[in-house]
Amino acid sequence: MTQPARTLVISPNWIGDAVMAQPLLRLLKDRYPERPIDVLAPAWVAPVWRAMYEVDTVLEAPFRHGALQLGERRRYAKELKRRGYVEAYVLPNTLKFALIPWLARIPRRVGYKGEMRYGLINVMHHDNPDAPRPMVSFYAALADAPKREVPPPSALPRPRLVVKPEEAAQVASKLGLQPDRPLIAFAPGAEFGSAKRWPVSHFAELAKTVFAQRPEMQIVLLGSAKDKGVCEEIVALAHDVRNLAGVTSLAEAIALIAQAEAMVSNDSGLLHIASALNRPIVALYGPTDPNHAPPFSDIAKSLYLGIECAPCRQRECPLGHHNCMRGISAEMVWQPLREMISK
Repeated sequence: MTQPARTLVISPNWIGDAVMAQPLLRLLKDRYPERPIDVLAPAWVAPVWRAMYEVDTVLEAPFRHGALQLGERRRYAKELKRRGYVEAYVLPNTLKFALIPWLARIPRRVGYKGEMRYGLINVMHHDNPDAPRPMVSFYAALADAPKREVPPPSALPRPRLVVKPEEAAQVASKLGLQPDRPLIAFAPGAEFGSAKRWPVSHFAELAKTVFAQRPEMQIVLLGSAKDKGVCEEIVALAHDVRNLAGVTSLAEAIALIAQAEAMVSNDSGLLHIASALNRPIVALYGPTDPNHAPPFSDIAKSLYLGIECAPCRQRECPLGHHNCMRGISAEMVWQPLREMISK
């Protein structure tokens, strides 16, 4: 029996980018509803793709981060060839990921111009480095023929993740959270660098304000193991906050965010997960442009001061003052958050 034609999507390495690529899958599924979509993703990003209803199978990439591993890629490509892919969408801009569908002899290979990829990518798109496309538009554009102008995010499907209620309840119970008390999630980390982080003291002050006004609330701090130290500093200043950074898996963090009354987050992967789960969000931007990767929740407030040196897009504040984030006070965050949790 002839197996059905399949589509392969090769995932970015960043959680937030994976979330914002979901509208691309929606467009592909609308075009070919009977064609299964598989995603090849790093293990740390795979839970995001598993929360997308368009995805048939998530294949965890067996490669070391940053390594070419040509022999391993060639062997893995042979396995992929047997799955019957007719097209591949290569979302990272690197040479090593473009090699995989070429080695697997997938006939249509779609992606952006990147490192020496001519021939490896045979449907080549081009971004404008002087005016980069918003991330949702950047990925969604791959569904169509290359063109200079692409639809704005407002004209595209919003990123969407799905968590089953029973799965969310199981995670909350496992972590000892009380089901009869509303939950607020803070995401104080930022994988990109410290410039994106709202100060620890501001998060702690906000937590104290929440508890003073709404003592029934539970506040959890979410993030990876790299964020644990930053979150411990917040706990030291606001004792009733629960530090779950490095405690939960990404899948568990997604489940917790799905049941949160609201989320307060730096510009990070967890922010975009909350957006795709349509949770109320207060999003904190400093060195990055909120129009490039905004939240798409029905209820969302992006705080951005737009000071003279912003957006610098640097990992660390090049001027040393970090005023783009320090200048966002806890009171400025509390005002929209109060409205969100009072509904």
